[in-house]
Amino acid sequence: MRMLALALPILLSGCVVGTIASTAVDVATLPVKAASKGYDLATTSQSEADEKRGRELRKAEEQAGKQARLWLEQCRKAQARGQACPPPPPGLTISANPQPR
Repeated sequence: MRMLALALPILLSGCVVGTIASTAVDVATLPVKAASKGYDLATTSQSEADEKRGRELRKAEEQAGKQARLWLEQCRKAQARGQACPPPPPGLTISANPQPR
């Protein structure tokens, strides 16, 4: 029993040292973790950039489609009145003789 009483503080001191070492490691790595998180928030990954570019392209295509539909409607109405089609908006490529539906 006496041997156990003498050995107990030595055996338990490892727990305290392990806890202190673990805390020291946590404190030492905290600035690195914070800096890497800030870097991740400040930079854009390739996949995020690709997604953003895809959204921009889809939005531009939507706008072009809307302009084309509007122009075709104006052209159809002009042809119904016996007039020539108005000029297409800039950047819109339409055949010389559009066939409205």
